[in-house]
Amino acid sequence: MLLLTTTRDALLAPLQSVAGIVEKRHTLPILSNVLIEKRGDQLTLLATDIEIQIRTTTGGHIGGEDANITVAAKKLQDILRALPNEGEVVLTLDDKRLTVKAGRSRFALQTLPAADYPRMNLPDGDATRFTVSQKSFKRQLAQVAYSMAQQDIRYYLNGLLLIVAGGELRMVATDGHRLAFASNPVEGDLPRSEVILPRKTVMELARQLADSEDPLEVILAGNQVVFRFGPIELVSKLIDGKFPDYERVIPQNHPKMLTFERAPLLATLSRVAILTNDKFRGVRLVLGDGLLKIASTNAEQEEAQEELEVDYHGDPLDIGFNVTYLLDVLTNIHEDQVEWRFNDGNSSALVTLPGNDRFKYVVMPMRI
Repeated sequence: MLLLTTTRDALLAPLQSVAGIVEKRHTLPILSNVLIEKRGDQLTLLATDIEIQIRTTTGGHIGGEDANITVAAKKLQDILRALPNEGEVVLTLDDKRLTVKAGRSRFALQTLPAADYPRMNLPDGDATRFTVSQKSFKRQLAQVAYSMAQQDIRYYLNGLLLIVAGGELRMVATDGHRLAFASNPVEGDLPRSEVILPRKTVMELARQLADSEDPLEVILAGNQVVFRFGPIELVSKLIDGKFPDYERVIPQNHPKMLTFERAPLLATLSRVAILTNDKFRGVRLVLGDGLLKIASTNAEQEEAQEELEVDYHGDPLDIGFNVTYLLDVLTNIHEDQVEWRFNDGNSSALVTLPGNDRFKYVVMPMRI
């Protein structure tokens, strides 16, 4: 039976929108599949890993009968990618096999019943809703997401804290060694809600959101969050846990303050990082009268050193950091200047933006 006739890109684009969350190896084989629902000229694609679900709908597909099937997401994606950009693609369904035809190419894929495909129920009842631009939300994510933990036993750190209250949206992430905080205004007077987004959800949003003023609707309800943007609906479970009190971590009144041009500092640290120890990635900062020395050594006794002239005339300081933590923050903020505040060699440092209290980055020192 004919399912639909379309173009390669008209099918590949929505498939790529949902296939990013599909696990290659899963205890449930059907979770390696994508659910395809055909209704008239509308095609709905849905993928889930039980924790996250993404759905997108596209129109303009020609002919065919209505049907629901599931087929291996990665195989279908690889086939479509390998086909020529131009040209017609025909999908037919016969005896539980989906056939993809394009020119003289023909691929037959096994399907599994759509009725067996697990779906997440959308939250109902009381919910907190707000709308921001995709660009604003994506940039705010970028300012903090690199500080999330990876596979930490403290599972609540493997995610991002999202707080909405009044007319403010806050995001916080920490792995115990550094913490990033960013806030932005949102329209409306919203009740306070605090949720922890899973790491995978954050990374998928960062990948999919556009750098545009197009709207992103966010719905917080119970133990779920829903994101709607363009033709995409992303539903995610939330991490159930108590996030650390981030306000206690952010230092106050550090006496030593320096202002740097972001790009030259990033370039300097990138060069010095070349000769750091592969495991510890430590760099040493020695601050003196009008001068900052940045140095690194490694197990082969190799050394790198650079000097930067700075407007500083206070007490000297000798402090070490994991250079990756410094490179991460300088790469993910886009202002021309950054402020760096210190106390002593054993205290955390604070990175902020001049005249802007909506971004803070705290990084712990390391012994070198």
